Amino acid sequence: MTGTIINVITVLIGGSLGMLFGSRLPERIRQTVVAGLGLFTLAIGLQMALKMEQPLVVLGALLVGGILGEWWRIEAKLSSFGAWLERRFAGEPSSTDIADVDHPNEEIKAIPASSSRFIRGFLTASLLFCIGPMTILGAIQDGLTGDYNLLAVKAIMDGFAALAFASTLGVGVLFSIVVILAYQGGISLLAAQAQALITPIMMNEMTATGGILLLGLAISSLLEIKSIRAGNFLPALLFAPLIVAILTALGIL
Repeated sequence: MTGTIINVITVLIGGSLGMLFGSRLPERIRQTVVAGLGLFTLAIGLQMALKMEQPLVVLGALLVGGILGEWWRIEAKLSSFGAWLERRFAGEPSSTDIADVDHPNEEIKAIPASSSRFIRGFLTASLLFCIGPMTILGAIQDGLTGDYNLLAVKAIMDGFAALAFASTLGVGVLFSIVVILAYQGGISLLAAQAQALITPIMMNEMTATGGILLLGLAISSLLEIKSIRAGNFLPALLFAPLIVAILTALGIL
């Protein structure tokens, strides 16, 4: 849970600074910070990937996990789910009383614009901070090994994002910490419970698989070198230890 606590603190700090100082952070500084985080994420992913001892296990996990992820359209469904939540609960922001706007959502239509702004800030920040490969991978790593470095990197990214969002969407962004604690912290706690079932070789190959996913995330989302649907490879994190268990049972490993 250490990484999640750090994440909560950075969102609180970033969101508070955003509300105090507004959108005074120059775009060029934001771009440089994101590029630096991308390079650092790339380095961490490479470090993790180099831990692999069974390359065929990692390759098999990536291929099977990637095929299933594409079949299930994990990344597309996560994006669609986020868009649906925003449409369902936040609607369109307005500077006037929302009751005067012809909005299909009667619950949103009945509340004032300030409340709608709060909901939009809360939902937008919660979705950004909790949906993505880095959240899941970092929470699993924190729960299984106590290594919170990946979540610490994510926490810095979330802190800057909270600064930007809070400057326009207000205090609702700060309340996203409740979702971070419940979702990201919950994954870490579940991973900690599964620690007794994970052998060192399972952890090793799962870490290497996660490192490759991080490489894809850095190349695609942070450095924007090439578009990669990294989210569709998430099932590989489950298949890596599963393949190791099968091969061990067969006496191959």
